[in-house]
Amino acid sequence: MASETWPGFAVVGAGAVGCYYGGMLAHAGAPVTLIGRAQHVDAINRDGLFLDGIRVKERIKVAASTELAAVKGAQVVLVCVKTTDTEETARQLVPLLREARVISLQNGVDNVERMRTAAGLEAIAAAVYVAAEMTGPGHVRQTSRGDLVIGAASGLADPATAEALAGLAALFNRADIPCKVTQDIRTALWAKLVLNCTYNAISALARARYGRIVRDPEMRTLLTRVVEETVAVARAAGVQLDVAEQVAAGIKLGDVMPEALSSTAQDIARGKHTEIDSLNGYVVRLGEKLGVATPINYTLYKLVKLLEEAA
Repeated sequence: MASETWPGFAVVGAGAVGCYYGGMLAHAGAPVTLIGRAQHVDAINRDGLFLDGIRVKERIKVAASTELAAVKGAQVVLVCVKTTDTEETARQLVPLLREARVISLQNGVDNVERMRTAAGLEAIAAAVYVAAEMTGPGHVRQTSRGDLVIGAASGLADPATAEALAGLAALFNRADIPCKVTQDIRTALWAKLVLNCTYNAISALARARYGRIVRDPEMRTLLTRVVEETVAVARAAGVQLDVAEQVAAGIKLGDVMPEALSSTAQDIARGKHTEIDSLNGYVVRLGEKLGVATPINYTLYKLVKLLEEAA
């Protein structure tokens, strides 16, 4: 496809998630700039991005930079930074953007609101479903899924926003990235948060991939209890999730993504700060505020924090 038929994309925080989606877009012909850490940027500029994916296995030529200023001129900006960097990234982005559409491809449920509060930046929220990890400089490996659900944070998109969302979904689908639009992105984000709370901490603490976790009967019991707690907090916050449906989704996730290693486990292995404060930690804090007990989430959260500090 000719590059002029595509808008320009910039990926801020080109780790595993950013490199996967940026790589798929670049493979389809979109002009993409990946913005990330020097070790990956240097390798990508020298040799290209090696995308070891389910549908695409090849080295892709794509622009890469360590400078956030490289977002200038992009019409679509994918924010893939860790949740701990959400506010600062939003503040730095605002003076660099003009008419760009900003999409948060991050874990957690409140990144869009935090961008708005910190910098007045209006972003589109996305629930991201992909198993990916950086296996070396400029080398991203995808082991499962790769789909997106996007929506307006307000839930009630005006006609112009609805049209923009449909257009963005069409672009992703054109790049072989399954994407659908929802009018209830808050529920979609919470459903994804339940899955994150179910697997991320356990995968990190046990150094286990999802398949091994879900095959263990005692672990399935633990997963169910995490789901029950997290859904109770979601309901108290006004998000109506069904426990049975979420348990079934959690078990299915382990079955269809058996080789997935949680981002929390990957961070611990690399001695990096995790996003656990925006996952189980977020559920614990909101549960305290809303009067919902979360002892299992609290235990998982504190154990990961202890491990994180040691790492």
